[in-house]
Amino acid sequence: MNIRRWSFGFLAATLLVPGLAACSSDAAEPAAAPSSSAPAVPADPKEALLASTKEMAKGDFTFTVTGADMTGGGLVHKPSNSAQLTMKLGDASEDVSMEMDLIYIDSESWVKMDLGGAVAAMIPGGTKNKGKYQHLDKTKIKDLKDLQLDPETLDPVDSETLVKGVTDVQKTGEGTYSGKIDISASTDSVALDEDVVKALGAQAKALPFTAKLDPQGRLTELVIPVPAAGEAAAHEIKIAYTGYGAGTGAKKPPADKIVEAPAETYELFK
Repeated sequence: MNIRRWSFGFLAATLLVPGLAACSSDAAEPAAAPSSSAPAVPADPKEALLASTKEMAKGDFTFTVTGADMTGGGLVHKPSNSAQLTMKLGDASEDVSMEMDLIYIDSESWVKMDLGGAVAAMIPGGTKNKGKYQHLDKTKIKDLKDLQLDPETLDPVDSETLVKGVTDVQKTGEGTYSGKIDISASTDSVALDEDVVKALGAQAKALPFTAKLDPQGRLTELVIPVPAAGEAAAHEIKIAYTGYGAGTGAKKPPADKIVEAPAETYELFK
């Protein structure tokens, strides 16, 4: 298996830079009263899908994602200015495995990394502080140009961009849709492996997909079967969302599980 280029950088780009903090003043504002009636779901299938990701801009949801050799999930909670992302690449039976858990609360971040196989040998101190959450001092991260989170795009999976790639869609039932999707322009999504997208070539422009929306028209599931390409076997990309508007925020790691990040961790940002 390949070590994805975004394995650690994505986690950092998602949560280390205070994109949520740009909106932190919102936390002091009272929450808007819920609408007495759900918004109408657009009758046009494509418009319904495009509208289905708008709720994510409010920054209060949980998600899961699976892809080629990867599983992950987490939460975004703008009201408490917090987020969490977990990710697992490979497993103990493979040459390379990586498990990460990154927590962001206001201006503080902690990362837990459990590295195995070749990746542990490649990274100095790769097995240091196994099972511990490393507290990160962002003043020690000098080059932030590649670690930017757009505060207008609070969804780590970037389903909004994925859905914009829909080229053909039909409504197949109550809240269910299917069609074709172009993923060639969505390689920043954690759900996609850029090398696989490149290997797919023209196929990447017309993959099948299915989607589900809840009664309020919010995206709850997006599934994209991906054929074998390059070194990757055929697999399924599956993204799911729950808990819209019902989050309680990320929790700080237990004190006995926290250590200060060593120099080796900061080297990963260079």
